[in-house]
Amino acid sequence: MAERDNPVPIRDSAAQWSDAAYGDQAAGLKVLRQTYQLLAMTLVFSAIVAGVTMALDLPRPGIFVVLGGFFGLLFLTNKLANSAWGLLSVFALTGFMGYTLGPILNMYSGLPNGSQIIATAFGTTAIAFIGLSIYARSAQAPDMMRFGPFLMIGVLTAFVLGLVAIFFQMPMLSLAVSALFVLLMCGMIMWQTQAIVNGGETNYIMATVSLYVSIYNLFTSLLHILGFMGGDD
Repeated sequence: MAERDNPVPIRDSAAQWSDAAYGDQAAGLKVLRQTYQLLAMTLVFSAIVAGVTMALDLPRPGIFVVLGGFFGLLFLTNKLANSAWGLLSVFALTGFMGYTLGPILNMYSGLPNGSQIIATAFGTTAIAFIGLSIYARSAQAPDMMRFGPFLMIGVLTAFVLGLVAIFFQMPMLSLAVSALFVLLMCGMIMWQTQAIVNGGETNYIMATVSLYVSIYNLFTSLLHILGFMGGDD
C-alpha cells in the first residue's frame, strides 16, 4: 500500500480566532495612536486660535453662526474623511471651535475668580479624559458599545434642551443641561475609545472629531457649572 501523503496541517478554529482577534486589536491600536496624534495637534491649533480670538477681543458669534459653522464643517469633514482633504477640514472645524471658545474664555476671565474657574475646568477636563481613556481599555470597564444608542439619544435630547434654555432664557435649565453634558461626554469618551480599540471605528479623522467635540463640550460645560457656582449667573 502506498504511503499516504502527509496532509497540510490545518490550524484549529481557536488559533485562527486568536490570530484574527490579535490582528483586530493591533489595527485598533494603530488607529488609536493616529487619533491621539491628530487630536493633540487639533487641540493645540484650537487653543492657538482661541488665544488669538481672546487677544483681539473678538465678539462672541451668534447661535446660528455657531450651529451653521459647526454642522457645516462637520458635514464637510465627514464627506472628506477618507481623503487627504479630510485633514484640512478637521483643522478648519477645530479652528472654528477654537474661535467660538475665545469669547467664552474672555467672559469667564472677567470674573473675580475667572482664572481659577478656567484653570479648574481645564485641569478637570484633562484628568477626566486621561482617566476615562485608560479605564475604557481596562478589563474592569463596562462594554460601552451597547450604550451607544442611548448616548446618542441623550446627546440629542441635551442639545434640544440646551437650545430651549438659550431661546427662552432659562438659566436653571441651562445649568442642568451642562451637568447632563458632563455625564454624556464622559460616556462618549469611553464609547469612542472602545470603538477605536475594538475595530468599530477605523477612520482616525472621524475618531478625532468625536473625541475633540467630547472634550470641547466637557470643558465648556464644566466652565458653566463652575462659573454658576462662582456666582456669574
